[in-house]
Amino acid sequence: MAINENMSNSVELLGHYGSDTVHAQSAWTSTSRDLTEDKLARVDKLLKMLASEGHHTPFEKSGLHFLVNVDQATHIHLLKHRVGVSINGESARYKELKEDKMMWPADWSGVWKDKLRMYTEEGNKLYHEALEYFSPILGRKRAKESARFFKTFNSQISMDIMFNWRSFYHFQKLRNSPDAQKEVRELAEEMLNQVKNIEGNPFEKTIKAFGL
Repeated sequence: MAINENMSNSVELLGHYGSDTVHAQSAWTSTSRDLTEDKLARVDKLLKMLASEGHHTPFEKSGLHFLVNVDQATHIHLLKHRVGVSINGESARYKELKEDKMMWPADWSGVWKDKLRMYTEEGNKLYHEALEYFSPILGRKRAKESARFFKTFNSQISMDIMFNWRSFYHFQKLRNSPDAQKEVRELAEEMLNQVKNIEGNPFEKTIKAFGL
């Protein structure tokens, strides 16, 4: 079977919708959505007020769409404690994971990195062997479900993730933190970096409003 040693997790911003102006217009719906020059000059002040005072509903009107490739531990961190995040992931229940994707902790080296490599490779080998052995006995569906128990926590899967800005800020506050696990913290940092580098910087004032 193909082995893909990515070494680290990866993230790609697939697309986005919205902007600072979209957030501001949503907030102005209660009065008037018309964009005058005076209003456009006050967007940054408005967004800062909304962010600081907890009026975050207008920030739900945007969208950030990512494709990530992550280890199982980071997969769990993405699923836990999320608010308003849409996630769909590669499933070992519905298909055989023919490409053995794995990552190595960036701060590991030497003998323990070698031990993890051997442990992971043995788990992958047993996964494929168990799948083939149990398919005629248990059926292909159940064989795929149960053979995946041999997969290790550093095995990677692909995930499709959609945030609105409110949920993205919640994720950043929770995971882009010194207390977060290194792997998910680095993922959150890279997500934010890619958003900051969208052509035209459509979320510049929103990023500043939330202090990111």
